[in-house]
Amino acid sequence: MSSQTSGIDPVGVARPADLDGSVFEEKPQPMSDEGDHQPPAKATNTVTKTVTRPGDRIFSGLAKGSGVFVVALIGLVAVFLILRAVPALSNDDENFFLYNGPWRTDDTSHMQFGVLDLFQVTVFVSVFALLLAMPVALGIAIYLTEYAPARVRGPLAYVIDLLAAVPSIVYGLWGIYVLAPAIAPVALWLNRNLGFIPLFADSPVNIAGGGNLFTGGIVLAVMILPIIAAVTREVFIQTPKGQIEAALALGATKWEVVRTTIIPFGTSGYISGSMLGLGRALGETIALMLILSGTSVAFGWSLFDSGSTFATHIASNASEFNNELEAGAYIAAGLVLFVLTFLVNSAARAVVGGKGRA
Repeated sequence: MSSQTSGIDPVGVARPADLDGSVFEEKPQPMSDEGDHQPPAKATNTVTKTVTRPGDRIFSGLAKGSGVFVVALIGLVAVFLILRAVPALSNDDENFFLYNGPWRTDDTSHMQFGVLDLFQVTVFVSVFALLLAMPVALGIAIYLTEYAPARVRGPLAYVIDLLAAVPSIVYGLWGIYVLAPAIAPVALWLNRNLGFIPLFADSPVNIAGGGNLFTGGIVLAVMILPIIAAVTREVFIQTPKGQIEAALALGATKWEVVRTTIIPFGTSGYISGSMLGLGRALGETIALMLILSGTSVAFGWSLFDSGSTFATHIASNASEFNNELEAGAYIAAGLVLFVLTFLVNSAARAVVGGKGRA
């Protein structure tokens, strides 16, 4: 049989046939004058018009207005503090930043006041509290996110968060009447055996009495503990499950997953939470005012020293605020505390922002 009647090419490839048995002829397609290069079709851009409703505009305006209001309020507070502090600073016979002696504001024409001692005590007790609270908060966050049973996780997290709601005066009373007698043997042992270290050196105040920075720092650590633990726990929860499962698939133990995956992921959040806790400690007033017994002796960098922080010094001398210049001296101290707290919280926000962009 011939290839024409069978509808098969000489090379053995079948071709479609007509109804009468003839085979279709493949005709070449005519080419344009420009060859195969056809002009590309023009892309049509679909423009979607965003419809803005009145409610959206109102909400956007309220949100922007709230942000501007908060920034303006902070600026107004700063301006107020500066305006009230300048007249007192102009009558200060001492160097405001380097003077660490007792304050003398009775003679408003020749006042003597400075913030060096206040700054040292405030930073010292706050950093001491932070060093105590950070490892405990880290352990709590790891336990609640990775090890705690479900029936324990919720109630324990609630109790930890509840610590932040306890009034400061309750912490102060607990610190001076309960904690101080309990840790007095520890303080005496540290002073007796490690007194050659300036941190545990002798103090003008009674070490066994508990009215010192050692007791105040422990109370502050308990107060800032829920802040650090809550922020750290929330960051640890956001660790990508894929990274955890990959570590487990490679044979890592539970602790190795925590050490190599969860902690590195949450480091920025842990640091930012710690900075927020530090900001809380810097401004604490009532609890420390009940615990610390103010002294006129210069701060000696010992845990068993006493003294005054910015907040406790201002609060304990509120009776002098009836004179504008005397009040201005304490407002100047408040301005330094305002700037210090603002810088600490700004650093914490910067860490959080850096983590969000990473």
